[in-house]
Amino acid sequence: MKSPFVNELEPNKVITTSFLVHSKEIRQKKGSGEFYLSLLLGDRTGELDAKMWDNVNEALDSFDRDDFVKVKGLIQVFHNRPQLTIHKVRRMDDSEIDFADYFPSSRRDPEDMWKELREVVAGISNPHLNALLNRVLDDPEVALRYRRAPAAKQIHHAYLGGLIEHVLSLCTLARLVAPHYPNVDGDLVLAGVVLHDIGKIYELNYERGFSYSSEGQLIGHISIALRMLADKLRELPDFPPQLRTLVEHMILSHHGQLEFGSPKLPQFPEALLLHYLDDLDSKMECMRALIANDRQVEGCFTTYSPALERAALKKDLYWNRAAGPERAKAVAADPARGSAATTPNGPVEAPRAPADPAAVPQPPVKPPAPQAALAVHPLFAPKPDSVFADKLKEALLPAGSKQES
Repeated sequence: MKSPFVNELEPNKVITTSFLVHSKEIRQKKGSGEFYLSLLLGDRTGELDAKMWDNVNEALDSFDRDDFVKVKGLIQVFHNRPQLTIHKVRRMDDSEIDFADYFPSSRRDPEDMWKELREVVAGISNPHLNALLNRVLDDPEVALRYRRAPAAKQIHHAYLGGLIEHVLSLCTLARLVAPHYPNVDGDLVLAGVVLHDIGKIYELNYERGFSYSSEGQLIGHISIALRMLADKLRELPDFPPQLRTLVEHMILSHHGQLEFGSPKLPQFPEALLLHYLDDLDSKMECMRALIANDRQVEGCFTTYSPALERAALKKDLYWNRAAGPERAKAVAADPARGSAATTPNGPVEAPRAPADPAAVPQPPVKPPAPQAALAVHPLFAPKPDSVFADKLKEALLPAGSKQES
């Protein structure tokens, strides 16, 4: 197993380890015009910016994107993010590495997820939808790719097994939400869930890095899914044409908006529900990954996410930083508080036994201090020389107490 991983790196330390090259750019230094390498390296725990400033000619053509490299260099912090300054680099042979160290993957076992998906399909009572989904999933190539494919190249569930994990999450949501609406056909929603992203098993390459296949670049996963659906429906001549159209529409419209790549807008309840569940699950995973993989060294917020159009709050760090100094002061003043529980609202003190009033000298009771006057904004403070203020006060007096002018 490689060591250290990206999430184990510490600033101001020289490391020797291996990475997968996610991107490689040749750039020029501003002053001298000399070339340097700008790289994005990664492993299963995250990504790391890297620069090679010296001896670039020796390394320029020795490796490329999607190669595995062994590097030696210094970890530093630049613009609040860790960056590796590479001193030495060499390309590694595939026999030297364990692929599991470099590709992010679902924490769930793919076989367990596949079994769960087949159980969901087995529970669909509509015989036509059940037959269609089983025909698709019984295909050995589809079954192999469905277990392994990511759900996206970067945005959400972008790891091996991400597609089936995303689909199972949607199945859970669909079975919770669909019964709430009497006019929604739960079987149809589940069929849309299983099939809506199935084109991604061919749209994406995921053997080394994650990238788009030629099919993915040219026609995209929605068109690929419709082609796969048509191939399987040829084997089911009794499948109702109207039901076929509904399933096709759910695939076509699941992105929800024309500008997001949907050829059609959702036009019946099941299609609309599929879109919103898909959008919800993808955004929740996108935010989870944004927080988990953020490379900011300081601060409670992540970098800006173009996909979410915002930065995200690292809530655990926010609570710890907010409660930490106050809790430290409390413990210093009273060590008994050191074992008290801490909540988002502050430390919770353990109950104390009441002291004996006779044994503890009581401080003299002071009369309550007069309540401080409320602060008044200067704009509304009384102006002693202001005729307008006097007239305003007079106007606000009760009618009986006003003086006749």
